[in-house]
Amino acid sequence: MYLNCHSFHSLRYGTIPLDELVPQAAACGVTAMALTDINTVTGIYDFIKHCGHAGIKPIVGMEFRSEFQLRYIGLAQNATGLAQMNRFLTAHNFEKKPLPEIAPFFSDVFVIYPLENAPDELRQNEYIGIRPDQLQKLVLSQWRKRTVDMVILQPVTFRTKKEYNLHRILRAIDRNVILSRLEPGDSCSTSDKMMPLFELMEFYKEYPQITQNTQKIIDACNFSYDFQTPKNKKYYTNSRKSDIDLLASLARQGLVWRYGAENIRARERMEKELKVIGQLEFSGYFLITWDIIRFSNSQGFLHIGRGSGANSIVAYCLGITDICPLELDLYFERFLNENRKSPPDFDIDWSWKERDVILEYIFNRYTYEHVAFCGTNVEFKYRSIFREVGKVFGLPKEELDMLAKNPMKFHESNSIVKFVQEYGMMLEKYPNQRSMHSCGILISEEPITNYTPLEMPPKGFPIALFDMHVAEDIGFEKFDILSQRGIGHIDESVKLIEKNRGIRINIRDTSLSKNEAAANSYLAQGKTIGCFYIESPAMRGLLRRLKCDNYKTLVAASSIIRPGVAQSGMMKEYIFRHNHPSKFEYFHPVFQQQLGETYGIMVYQEDVIKIALHYGGLPAADGDILRRAMSGKGRSKAALQKVKENFFACCEKKGHPRQLSEEIYRQIESFAGYSFCKAHSASYAVESYQSLYLKVHYPIEFMVAVINNQGGFYRLEIYVHEARMAGAVIHNPCVNKSTFETTLYGNDVYLGFMHLMSLDSKMAKFIESERTRNGDFISLEDFINRIPMGIESIKILIFIGAFRFTGKTKNQLLVIASLLLNNFKPENRTPMLLQEPVKEYHLPTLERSLFEDAFDEIELLSFPVSCTVFDLLQTKHRGDVKVRDLPSCHKKQVRMLAYLISTKQVPTKKGNMYFGTWIDNEGAYFDTAHFPDSLAQYPFKGGGCYLLLGIVEIDYHFPTITIHKMAKMPFIPDPRYMDSKDQYRTQELIREDVSTTERLPYPQEHEINLPRHKMKT
Repeated sequence: MYLNCHSFHSLRYGTIPLDELVPQAAACGVTAMALTDINTVTGIYDFIKHCGHAGIKPIVGMEFRSEFQLRYIGLAQNATGLAQMNRFLTAHNFEKKPLPEIAPFFSDVFVIYPLENAPDELRQNEYIGIRPDQLQKLVLSQWRKRTVDMVILQPVTFRTKKEYNLHRILRAIDRNVILSRLEPGDSCSTSDKMMPLFELMEFYKEYPQITQNTQKIIDACNFSYDFQTPKNKKYYTNSRKSDIDLLASLARQGLVWRYGAENIRARERMEKELKVIGQLEFSGYFLITWDIIRFSNSQGFLHIGRGSGANSIVAYCLGITDICPLELDLYFERFLNENRKSPPDFDIDWSWKERDVILEYIFNRYTYEHVAFCGTNVEFKYRSIFREVGKVFGLPKEELDMLAKNPMKFHESNSIVKFVQEYGMMLEKYPNQRSMHSCGILISEEPITNYTPLEMPPKGFPIALFDMHVAEDIGFEKFDILSQRGIGHIDESVKLIEKNRGIRINIRDTSLSKNEAAANSYLAQGKTIGCFYIESPAMRGLLRRLKCDNYKTLVAASSIIRPGVAQSGMMKEYIFRHNHPSKFEYFHPVFQQQLGETYGIMVYQEDVIKIALHYGGLPAADGDILRRAMSGKGRSKAALQKVKENFFACCEKKGHPRQLSEEIYRQIESFAGYSFCKAHSASYAVESYQSLYLKVHYPIEFMVAVINNQGGFYRLEIYVHEARMAGAVIHNPCVNKSTFETTLYGNDVYLGFMHLMSLDSKMAKFIESERTRNGDFISLEDFINRIPMGIESIKILIFIGAFRFTGKTKNQLLVIASLLLNNFKPENRTPMLLQEPVKEYHLPTLERSLFEDAFDEIELLSFPVSCTVFDLLQTKHRGDVKVRDLPSCHKKQVRMLAYLISTKQVPTKKGNMYFGTWIDNEGAYFDTAHFPDSLAQYPFKGGGCYLLLGIVEIDYHFPTITIHKMAKMPFIPDPRYMDSKDQYRTQELIREDVSTTERLPYPQEHEINLPRHKMKT
């Protein structure tokens, strides 16, 4: 008899987690209930499952609210009814119109109006809901005669008084008011909770007609859902057979392209995969992905297919991925197998500039009716909780900042803060708002609105109101359409090289770049700044420790640096074995045969499958079950126990000693939860090689491309430095040479207007378009006549030197600009002004120093261009040694003067330590380690140059300096200011890149617990 239940999916309204709502109903003796969350069906699919376990009949529906007001409740009689409600709400979401007060006609939906909003006339399937506390109104004739149209309406929103308070807090958050300003109509009634069924029925014992009507609705609502049938678009062609035939034909053509006509091993692998794909009815998914790639290629776009899809040779032959599964011994079963219950998906990256074109193609090709982004629930998180709840209690911003930024143990202990903490902790993990999944696309056989309403965010692509986990659960395989700046680096580099040098490079041909000799040399030296994910200080240090000079080692490095692998200590063990291959024994012959490439260490997820297959004798598909059971959200004790028993039973059949099998299982168990997909690592490695090849052979073009795609790990200054070190001549923005982005003329790099702080982007683009239409600017006066720009923006361009072509000094230009533009507003410009000849001004020569220009650049760009930061130091000392000297200084104390590039805070058992990355005055990079005791006396004090004193430690070919003392070096006084308090202010604008990591301390070598010798049995 509960036809109006809210879960916490009624955002900022309901307080009951969905998995607790149904058990509560069962405890109250409820045999049928409806989930009617506000303007959403997010929870109905999980609700149906929970009800099935509890023996309760599920009724699915929606509560329609507009502008915080309850309009009516809809209950689906069947799937058609759900679709009707979904489409109705979708239309209003898209049009941004309030819902009508009267529901439209729904043929398969029961509509329940609240008593206070009941229309005078009802359709056949419409009723009036009357609450227990409204029954006294039936003494009035106007309502008594309408009991024939009434049903029981007992809303459920909260469970306890405390949850009612939480509900009011949620409503205040939603209305953006403090709790005391909440209006009575903003929150639910204090009676909106579930009671034992017999108590509810007692209220209505004198109104059998109302009870009968309610039961009639319950009996007539029979929505059911088939969770087993795939819901994706079934066929790319028009039938399963023709899909299978087309996929086989395309794969066989691709096989010849990738391997030639005589590769028997590749052909056998491909035919095996095609059989499984056909059996699992996955041909359409492959073909739709192939179709998207085909369109991408037709547009000249570069893409990267990565993730577990790269385990498939069919995907390789279709051009979806560029990873050869045979070369890396990748198991198809990691991607798709007969026992895998959850469907896999392809992860495909495009340049961030081109992704929207791909999305438009998908939505247009497969129609907006059948395509939507997956949704996601943005939960209340620690910081946001305390801010949101604290605002409700009226706390000022300073206190909100304190609560949000500090752990609870450091919060003040007063009654208000205790309330904020108490209710804030109740909200943790509650959904707060709906958003769009970053990349997951659903392509449905039936209209998407058969399953969910849609919302249209400002970006213009519709989103479903359930997340990827629900999508997977109800039968959708999503297509992950991603973007990244790394592909933009590669793509724009190729275009710049052709434009600047007339050389066309087919960077898609991975044989050009992968394992290329010069690229391998750069890899081993860690000269990888700008190159996708291998540019970070940690990755460059790892490459140097491994002397990584080949593709397979890079693939391994891509995996072992992942947090989980490093956390387990396997990164340290891998580095040891790589550098000392004669100082360990393989634990068992299978480890040498199958994991010889990684020195017997399980580095990848696929390695779990290998050991399960070749040591335990499990089929590869069962090995994948083992991997999945030990990792991810599907992990459960029951599943693990079953897998464990099966593993030992198989090992026993093969005659392995129990003790040996137990140790191997222990290793599998410890590795499986953190390991990385090898195909994913391989995809990253291929893209890194493409970037590195371009950096090695065309460094200036590559760095300009990195700058124009907004960099990567580091700030703009570092990529400008890289370009300069490669031979580029760096120029400040110029109104006759620069565009919005950075431009390249031979070896001359002109920084783009986009990098000027405070310059409006629309105006920056207008300068470029005006110059294209009417030619170069011949003077400052000509520029002012043609560009409707105010005096402040003109000053920015003057101070950065954008009018240096005029031959006038900055001070002279400032005088001219002031004479022309003081008391003038661009909107008052008249044609007469444009036609008047410009006066010649006789100006005194006002000289400026190079240092004044450098400080201008720091203010406008955040770094100097005219000189280096070292030139701005008061000291002339440049340290006793340079980076080139460090390899010969092992265990020696050195003193260096260096410019800070980045810092990273990491935890240790003795407290937080830092790693620093620096350049010396010759432009070379080096790294430092700062332990807690040193930091206590000599902390970092922001960006700039420091004098460093420490001991050089060479760890597997990689020198670092353990810092004992350091001091930040002052700049010369800023000559643009006379007041001493302003003369050092500009130095504070120099900054470093800062990162931190939240993890447990890495284990010491003795804690890794991986045997280096054969086990005696």
